Amino acid sequence: MKLPLSLLALIFALFMGSVYAAPVSADEAALAAEQADPIARFAQSSGEEAVGDLLLQAMSLLGVAYRFGGNSPTSGLDCSGFIKYVFEKSLKVNLPRTSAEMAKVGRAVDRGELVPGDLVFFDTRGFRNSHVGIYLGGNKFIHSPRTGKTVEVANMGQSYWAGRYNGARRVQRGAN
Repeated sequence: MKLPLSLLALIFALFMGSVYAAPVSADEAALAAEQADPIARFAQSSGEEAVGDLLLQAMSLLGVAYRFGGNSPTSGLDCSGFIKYVFEKSLKVNLPRTSAEMAKVGRAVDRGELVPGDLVFFDTRGFRNSHVGIYLGGNKFIHSPRTGKTVEVANMGQSYWAGRYNGARRVQRGAN
């Protein structure tokens, strides 16, 4: 039995909410407070709500067709068009149009420090940062892959993605 995409997105958002709501020790809470929340700076709502909004918006686009240069779900989205659309709709943040330009926004994040909402970059066309996605957690990211495919969730641990990983960025408020 197939579930509608909107129901899957809701289930995912609820799951992510429960992950953030899990009880933590005092040491873990202090460490978390010291680390900058990548999304809280974007929105007036709490960080968890902003992350949820961002990921829910992204997940709602699962199945949208890839189109090179595309920037609309109705006509298709390329990788950077997908990211730009999601950040504008969910967080009112205007990112640059290309993945290479997006790779200059915010601050670099080590792979071990990735949190949901970070942008992850790959070399899929013979040059650095030619592809971008949104990190979901658990070594997974959502992206618009290539012609003939649709927006999907992929595993960064797969050999294809692991060998092409270029780094990650955490976008700051006011990125225009």
